[in-house]
Amino acid sequence: MSGADEWHALAAFTPARVALGRAGSALPTRRVLEFQLAHARARDAVNAPFDAAALAAELDAMCLTTKAADRAAYLANPDLGRSLSDASRVGLARGAYDAALIVADGLSATAIRAHGAALARAIRASLPELAWAPVTVVTNGRIAVGDEIAQALGASLAVVAIGERPGLSAADSVGLYLTWRPRPGVTRDADRNCISNVRPDGLPLDEAAHRLAWLARQARRLGASGVGLKEDAPERLTDESARA
Repeated sequence: MSGADEWHALAAFTPARVALGRAGSALPTRRVLEFQLAHARARDAVNAPFDAAALAAELDAMCLTTKAADRAAYLANPDLGRSLSDASRVGLARGAYDAALIVADGLSATAIRAHGAALARAIRASLPELAWAPVTVVTNGRIAVGDEIAQALGASLAVVAIGERPGLSAADSVGLYLTWRPRPGVTRDADRNCISNVRPDGLPLDEAAHRLAWLARQARRLGASGVGLKEDAPERLTDESARA
């Protein structure tokens, strides 16, 4: 077996698979096993059962479903996850709301199970001035399902917290998507702002909520989101940096 990879120092700066070393013409056995474990975790995150009822109870939220009847249909037909089921649609009541918070399993139920409740609480606490619609928890949901929910509730701002497609170094990332005045079938991806890699080992939950709050206030001030709203939120000063 060869010695340490000469690029080994780079590995201290990223969880990506760099500087793995060599054993002859192949990877060391330990690195192969690590890859197989990461791949298994990613597959588990996509296929893990989502206990929407438990999360909804924790958040005092409503449970909704999409037109994807099961996980297999959800994965094979992405459009099904972008529309509510008929039963869920009729259960939404319009109100005088500023914002709707939608929590969906997306492609990683593992991520939402781990961080969904804490993140939802942090988001609402970061924007106390808004009239929030009841939180909704969606099974087999994709980002665009938030458009239909926000419009049905009468909210001008949609915030979707959704499990991100797992990578081989992170299976528990949550993405946040903010959309101003969403319209089902009309709103484009370019009309949304995204905050990605929200997880304890990525962008911390409270920092993500801080950035989202800045974006939401700017969206309400400008009447726009997505390409019409530049994400240049100022860095939040820590106690140490404020004293420096």
